[in-house]
Amino acid sequence: MATAPSQAHDSEVMARAMALAAGVRLNTSPNPWVGCVVRTTDGQWFEGATEPPGGRHAERVALDAVRAGGADPVGATVWCTLEPCSHHGRTSPCTDALLAAGVARVVAGITDPDARVSGRGLQQLLAAGVDTSVGVRADDITEQLRPYLHHRRTGRPFVILKMASTLDGRTSAADGSSRWITGDAARAEVHRLRAASDAVLVGAGTVRADDPALTVRLVDGPQPRRVVLGTAPTTARVHPCLEWQGPVDDLLERLGAEGVLQVLVEGGARVAADLHRGGFVDRYVMHLAPAFMGGDDGASVFAGGGAATMAGVWRGRVRSVRMLGDDVEVVVDAHDA
Repeated sequence: MATAPSQAHDSEVMARAMALAAGVRLNTSPNPWVGCVVRTTDGQWFEGATEPPGGRHAERVALDAVRAGGADPVGATVWCTLEPCSHHGRTSPCTDALLAAGVARVVAGITDPDARVSGRGLQQLLAAGVDTSVGVRADDITEQLRPYLHHRRTGRPFVILKMASTLDGRTSAADGSSRWITGDAARAEVHRLRAASDAVLVGAGTVRADDPALTVRLVDGPQPRRVVLGTAPTTARVHPCLEWQGPVDDLLERLGAEGVLQVLVEGGARVAADLHRGGFVDRYVMHLAPAFMGGDDGASVFAGGGAATMAGVWRGRVRSVRMLGDDVEVVVDAHDA
Protein backbone atom coordinates (compact mmCIF):
# COMPACT_ATOMS: atom_id res chain seq x y z
CA MET A 1 0.00 0.00 0.00
CA ALA A 2 1.35 3.44 -0.93
CA THR A 3 2.23 5.76 1.90
CA ALA A 4 0.04 8.88 2.06
CA PRO A 5 1.94 12.10 1.44
CA SER A 6 2.83 14.13 4.53
CA GLN A 7 3.21 17.87 4.90
CA ALA A 8 6.69 17.39 6.36
CA HIS A 9 7.78 15.33 3.38
CA ASP A 10 6.30 17.82 0.91
CA SER A 11 8.12 20.63 2.71
CA GLU A 12 11.42 18.76 2.60
CA VAL A 13 11.15 18.08 -1.13
CA MET A 14 10.02 21.63 -1.83
CA ALA A 15 13.16 22.89 -0.09
CA ARG A 16 15.15 20.99 -2.71
CA ALA A 17 13.05 22.55 -5.47
CA MET A 18 13.78 25.98 -4.00
CA ALA A 19 17.51 25.23 -4.04
CA LEU A 20 17.24 24.33 -7.72
CA ALA A 21 15.45 27.62 -8.38
CA ALA A 22 18.13 29.57 -6.52
CA GLY A 23 20.74 27.97 -8.75
CA VAL A 24 19.25 29.58 -11.88
CA ARG A 25 18.25 32.91 -10.30
CA LEU A 26 20.57 34.95 -12.49
CA ASN A 27 19.72 33.30 -15.80
CA THR A 28 15.94 33.23 -16.32
CA SER A 29 14.66 36.83 -16.25
CA PRO A 30 12.11 37.95 -17.34
CA ASN A 31 10.80 34.44 -16.67
CA PRO A 32 10.52 33.27 -13.06
CA TRP A 33 13.27 31.12 -11.57
CA VAL A 34 11.51 27.86 -10.72
CA GLY A 35 12.68 24.49 -9.42
CA CYS A 36 10.97 21.13 -9.90
CA VAL A 37 11.41 17.66 -8.40
CA VAL A 38 9.77 14.46 -9.70
CA ARG A 39 9.43 11.12 -7.89
CA THR A 40 8.35 8.16 -10.00
CA THR A 41 6.22 5.32 -8.67
CA ASP A 42 9.28 3.07 -8.38
CA GLY A 43 11.00 5.57 -6.09
CA GLN A 44 13.40 7.28 -8.47
CA TRP A 45 14.07 11.00 -8.14
CA PHE A 46 14.62 13.52 -10.93
CA GLU A 47 14.83 17.29 -10.98
CA GLY A 48 15.07 20.38 -13.13
CA ALA A 49 15.09 24.17 -13.13
CA THR A 50 14.03 26.88 -15.55
CA GLU A 51 16.37 27.42 -18.48
CA PRO A 52 17.28 30.86 -19.94
CA PRO A 53 14.53 32.63 -21.94
CA GLY A 54 13.41 30.53 -24.87
CA GLY A 55 14.41 27.33 -23.11
CA ARG A 56 12.39 24.81 -21.17
CA HIS A 57 10.50 25.52 -17.98
CA ALA A 58 11.44 23.59 -14.85
CA GLU A 59 8.67 20.99 -15.18
CA ARG A 60 9.71 20.07 -18.71
CA VAL A 61 13.37 19.86 -17.72
CA ALA A 62 12.49 17.47 -14.90
CA LEU A 63 10.17 15.33 -17.05
CA ASP A 64 12.81 15.12 -19.77
CA ALA A 65 15.26 13.95 -17.10
CA VAL A 66 12.81 11.20 -16.14
CA ARG A 67 12.69 9.92 -19.71
CA ALA A 68 16.43 10.34 -20.23
CA GLY A 69 16.93 8.17 -17.15
CA GLY A 70 14.77 5.42 -18.61
CA ALA A 71 12.05 5.88 -16.01
CA ASP A 72 8.28 6.10 -16.45
CA PRO A 73 6.56 9.36 -15.41
CA VAL A 74 3.08 7.79 -15.28
CA GLY A 75 1.74 8.07 -11.73
CA ALA A 76 4.63 10.28 -10.59
CA THR A 77 4.48 13.07 -8.02
CA VAL A 78 5.75 16.50 -9.02
CA TRP A 79 6.84 19.30 -6.69
CA CYS A 80 7.32 22.74 -8.27
CA THR A 81 7.90 26.07 -6.59
CA LEU A 82 5.45 27.93 -8.85
CA GLU A 83 2.14 26.89 -10.35
CA PRO A 84 2.70 25.24 -13.77
CA CYS A 85 1.93 27.55 -16.66
CA SER A 86 -1.18 26.97 -18.74
CA HIS A 87 -0.59 29.29 -21.68
CA HIS A 88 1.46 29.37 -24.86
CA GLY A 89 4.49 31.66 -24.71
CA ARG A 90 7.94 30.85 -26.03
CA THR A 91 7.12 27.27 -25.01
CA SER A 92 3.89 25.28 -24.84
CA PRO A 93 2.04 24.95 -21.50
CA CYS A 94 3.65 22.94 -18.75
CA THR A 95 0.21 21.66 -17.78
CA ASP A 96 0.03 19.95 -21.18
CA ALA A 97 3.40 18.29 -20.56
CA LEU A 98 2.36 17.08 -17.11
CA LEU A 99 -0.93 15.68 -18.38
CA ALA A 100 0.76 14.00 -21.35
CA ALA A 101 3.24 12.42 -18.95
CA GLY A 102 0.44 10.97 -16.86
CA VAL A 103 1.58 12.31 -13.49
CA ALA A 104 -0.73 11.60 -10.56
CA ARG A 105 0.04 14.42 -8.14
CA VAL A 106 1.31 18.00 -8.41
CA VAL A 107 2.40 20.02 -5.38
CA ALA A 108 2.94 23.73 -6.08
CA GLY A 109 4.49 26.23 -3.72
CA ILE A 110 2.41 29.24 -4.80
CA THR A 111 0.02 30.24 -7.55
CA ASP A 112 1.29 32.36 -10.43
CA PRO A 113 -0.23 35.87 -10.45
CA ASP A 114 0.45 36.23 -14.18
CA ALA A 115 -2.93 37.05 -15.73
CA ARG A 116 -2.42 34.23 -18.23
CA VAL A 117 -2.18 31.66 -15.42
CA SER A 118 -3.55 32.87 -12.07
CA GLY A 119 -4.80 29.50 -10.81
CA ARG A 120 -5.85 28.13 -14.18
CA GLY A 121 -2.87 25.80 -14.34
CA LEU A 122 -3.84 24.01 -11.16
CA GLN A 123 -7.52 24.05 -12.15
CA GLN A 124 -6.69 22.38 -15.44
CA LEU A 125 -4.71 19.65 -13.71
CA LEU A 126 -7.45 19.11 -11.11
CA ALA A 127 -10.13 18.90 -13.81
CA ALA A 128 -8.11 16.17 -15.50
CA GLY A 129 -8.02 14.10 -12.32
CA VAL A 130 -4.56 15.07 -11.05
CA ASP A 131 -4.29 15.40 -7.27
CA THR A 132 -3.16 19.01 -6.75
CA SER A 133 -2.19 21.07 -3.73
CA VAL A 134 -0.66 24.50 -3.22
CA GLY A 135 0.91 26.38 -0.33
CA VAL A 136 3.93 24.29 0.67
CA ARG A 137 6.66 26.70 1.81
CA ALA A 138 4.57 29.52 0.37
CA ASP A 139 6.17 32.27 2.47
CA ASP A 140 9.70 31.22 1.56
CA ILE A 141 8.89 30.90 -2.14
CA THR A 142 7.07 34.24 -2.14
CA GLU A 143 10.25 35.85 -0.87
CA GLN A 144 12.40 33.96 -3.38
CA LEU A 145 10.23 35.08 -6.28
CA ARG A 146 9.36 38.54 -4.93
CA PRO A 147 10.67 40.58 -7.90
CA TYR A 148 8.78 38.39 -10.38
CA LEU A 149 5.57 38.44 -8.33
CA HIS A 150 5.75 42.22 -7.87
CA HIS A 151 6.26 42.75 -11.60
CA ARG A 152 3.35 40.54 -12.55
CA ARG A 153 1.02 42.25 -10.08
CA THR A 154 2.00 45.85 -10.76
CA GLY A 155 3.60 45.90 -14.21
CA ARG A 156 6.61 47.62 -12.64
CA PRO A 157 10.01 46.34 -11.50
CA PHE A 158 10.78 45.64 -7.87
CA VAL A 159 12.86 48.64 -6.73
CA ILE A 160 15.75 48.13 -4.30
CA LEU A 161 17.51 51.16 -2.87
CA LYS A 162 21.03 50.35 -1.67
CA MET A 163 23.00 52.93 0.29
CA ALA A 164 26.19 52.76 2.36
CA SER A 165 26.75 55.05 5.31
CA THR A 166 28.63 55.56 8.52
CA LEU A 167 26.80 54.83 11.75
CA ASP A 168 25.98 58.52 12.06
CA GLY A 169 24.24 58.45 8.69
CA ARG A 170 26.83 60.06 6.40
CA THR A 171 27.44 58.85 2.85
CA SER A 172 30.41 61.09 2.08
CA ALA A 173 32.77 63.51 3.79
CA ALA A 174 32.56 67.28 3.55
CA ASP A 175 34.97 67.27 0.58
CA GLY A 176 32.66 64.87 -1.31
CA SER A 177 34.90 61.79 -0.94
CA SER A 178 33.00 58.55 -0.33
CA ARG A 179 35.40 55.72 -1.19
CA TRP A 180 35.32 53.55 0.61
CA ILE A 181 32.80 53.69 3.45
CA THR A 182 32.34 49.93 3.65
CA GLY A 183 34.70 47.00 3.22
CA ASP A 184 35.32 44.27 0.67
CA ALA A 185 32.51 41.94 1.79
CA ALA A 186 29.88 44.68 1.50
CA ARG A 187 31.15 45.75 -1.92
CA ALA A 188 31.01 42.15 -3.13
CA GLU A 189 27.40 41.98 -1.94
CA VAL A 190 26.59 45.07 -4.00
CA HIS A 191 27.91 43.28 -7.07
CA ARG A 192 25.71 40.29 -6.24
CA LEU A 193 22.74 42.65 -6.07
CA ARG A 194 23.71 44.09 -9.45
CA ALA A 195 23.95 40.62 -10.97
CA ALA A 196 20.47 39.78 -9.65
CA SER A 197 19.01 43.03 -11.00
CA ASP A 198 17.96 43.65 -14.58
CA ALA A 199 18.89 47.33 -14.33
CA VAL A 200 20.98 49.63 -12.11
CA LEU A 201 19.93 53.26 -11.67
CA VAL A 202 21.91 56.28 -10.48
CA GLY A 203 21.64 60.02 -10.76
CA ALA A 204 23.75 62.10 -13.12
CA GLY A 205 25.34 63.81 -10.10
CA THR A 206 26.73 60.47 -8.91
CA VAL A 207 28.08 59.79 -12.39
CA ARG A 208 29.85 63.16 -12.46
CA ALA A 209 31.22 62.79 -8.92
CA ASP A 210 32.30 59.13 -8.89
CA ASP A 211 32.27 57.98 -12.55
CA PRO A 212 31.00 54.49 -11.57
CA ALA A 213 31.03 51.69 -14.14
CA LEU A 214 28.05 49.95 -12.45
CA THR A 215 29.21 46.60 -13.80
CA VAL A 216 29.43 43.18 -12.16
CA ARG A 217 33.11 42.48 -11.51
CA LEU A 218 33.56 41.02 -8.03
CA VAL A 219 31.20 38.06 -8.59
CA ASP A 220 30.11 35.92 -11.51
CA GLY A 221 26.86 37.04 -13.08
CA PRO A 222 25.18 38.91 -15.92
CA GLN A 223 25.65 42.61 -16.52
CA PRO A 224 22.60 44.80 -15.74
CA ARG A 225 21.26 47.57 -17.92
CA ARG A 226 22.49 50.97 -16.76
CA VAL A 227 20.09 53.87 -16.29
CA VAL A 228 21.03 57.46 -15.45
CA LEU A 229 18.51 60.02 -14.23
CA GLY A 230 19.70 63.01 -16.21
CA THR A 231 22.55 63.27 -18.70
CA ALA A 232 25.87 61.48 -18.23
CA PRO A 233 29.10 63.03 -19.51
CA THR A 234 30.04 61.56 -22.88
CA THR A 235 33.26 60.11 -21.44
CA ALA A 236 31.58 58.51 -18.39
CA ARG A 237 32.22 54.80 -17.82
CA VAL A 238 28.50 54.21 -17.37
CA HIS A 239 27.97 54.33 -21.16
CA PRO A 240 26.18 52.74 -22.91
CA CYS A 241 23.23 53.65 -20.72
CA LEU A 242 19.66 54.89 -20.84
CA GLU A 243 19.60 58.60 -19.96
CA TRP A 244 16.18 59.49 -18.57
CA GLN A 245 14.77 62.99 -18.33
CA GLY A 246 11.10 62.35 -17.52
CA PRO A 247 9.11 61.34 -14.41
CA VAL A 248 10.22 58.29 -12.47
CA ASP A 249 6.70 56.85 -12.80
CA ASP A 250 7.08 56.75 -16.56
CA LEU A 251 10.55 55.25 -16.33
CA LEU A 252 9.34 52.39 -14.13
CA GLU A 253 6.41 51.76 -16.47
CA ARG A 254 8.77 51.61 -19.44
CA LEU A 255 11.24 49.29 -17.72
CA GLY A 256 8.42 47.03 -16.56
CA ALA A 257 7.02 46.85 -20.09
CA GLU A 258 10.47 45.87 -21.33
CA GLY A 259 10.63 42.91 -18.93
CA VAL A 260 12.79 44.45 -16.19
CA LEU A 261 11.85 42.62 -13.00
CA GLN A 262 14.25 44.28 -10.56
CA VAL A 263 15.96 47.67 -10.45
CA LEU A 264 18.83 48.44 -8.09
CA VAL A 265 19.15 52.12 -7.17
CA GLU A 266 22.64 53.12 -6.01
CA GLY A 267 22.24 56.85 -5.38
CA GLY A 268 23.04 59.54 -4.89
CA ALA A 269 21.31 61.26 -2.00
CA ARG A 270 18.98 63.32 -4.19
CA VAL A 271 17.84 60.32 -6.23
CA ALA A 272 17.44 58.27 -3.05
CA ALA A 273 15.31 61.01 -1.50
CA ASP A 274 13.15 61.47 -4.58
CA LEU A 275 12.40 57.76 -4.92
CA HIS A 276 11.84 57.36 -1.20
CA ARG A 277 9.47 60.31 -0.91
CA GLY A 278 7.68 59.26 -4.06
CA GLY A 279 6.94 55.85 -2.56
CA PHE A 280 8.79 54.03 -5.35
CA VAL A 281 11.14 51.98 -3.17
CA ASP A 282 10.06 48.44 -2.30
CA ARG A 283 13.19 47.39 -0.38
CA TYR A 284 15.97 49.30 1.35
CA VAL A 285 19.39 47.67 1.68
CA MET A 286 21.50 49.70 4.07
CA HIS A 287 25.19 48.90 4.56
CA LEU A 288 26.44 50.44 7.79
CA ALA A 289 30.15 50.82 8.49
CA PRO A 290 31.48 50.89 12.09
CA ALA A 291 32.58 54.47 11.56
CA PHE A 292 31.50 57.97 12.53
CA MET A 293 31.94 61.08 10.40
CA GLY A 294 31.65 63.03 13.64
CA GLY A 295 29.76 66.06 12.38
CA ASP A 296 26.91 67.28 10.21
CA ASP A 297 28.91 68.62 7.26
CA GLY A 298 29.01 65.33 5.32
CA ALA A 299 26.24 64.21 2.97
CA SER A 300 23.34 62.29 4.50
CA VAL A 301 21.58 59.27 3.02
CA PHE A 302 18.67 61.43 1.82
CA ALA A 303 19.06 64.98 0.53
CA GLY A 304 16.61 67.72 1.47
CA GLY A 305 14.18 68.05 4.32
CA GLY A 306 12.81 65.11 6.23
CA ALA A 307 9.75 64.45 8.36
CA ALA A 308 8.72 67.53 10.30
CA THR A 309 7.45 65.51 13.28
CA MET A 310 7.86 61.99 14.64
CA ALA A 311 4.30 61.33 13.52
CA GLY A 312 5.49 61.81 9.95
CA VAL A 313 8.45 59.42 10.13
CA TRP A 314 8.37 56.68 7.49
CA ARG A 315 8.44 53.19 8.97
CA GLY A 316 8.93 49.85 7.26
CA ARG A 317 9.65 46.35 8.53
CA VAL A 318 13.07 44.78 9.00
CA ARG A 319 13.54 41.82 6.66
CA SER A 320 17.02 40.80 7.82
CA VAL A 321 20.16 41.89 9.62
CA ARG A 322 23.57 40.30 9.05
CA MET A 323 27.28 40.95 9.20
CA LEU A 324 29.24 41.58 6.00
CA GLY A 325 32.81 41.48 7.22
CA ASP A 326 33.06 44.35 9.68
CA ASP A 327 29.95 46.04 8.28
CA VAL A 328 26.28 45.47 9.02
CA GLU A 329 23.59 44.98 6.38
CA VAL A 330 20.05 45.93 7.35
CA VAL A 331 17.29 45.09 4.86
CA VAL A 332 14.00 46.92 5.32
CA ASP A 333 10.84 46.34 3.28
CA ALA A 334 8.08 48.80 2.62
CA HIS A 335 4.86 47.45 4.16
CA ASP A 336 3.27 46.87 0.76
CA ALA A 337 6.36 45.26 -0.81
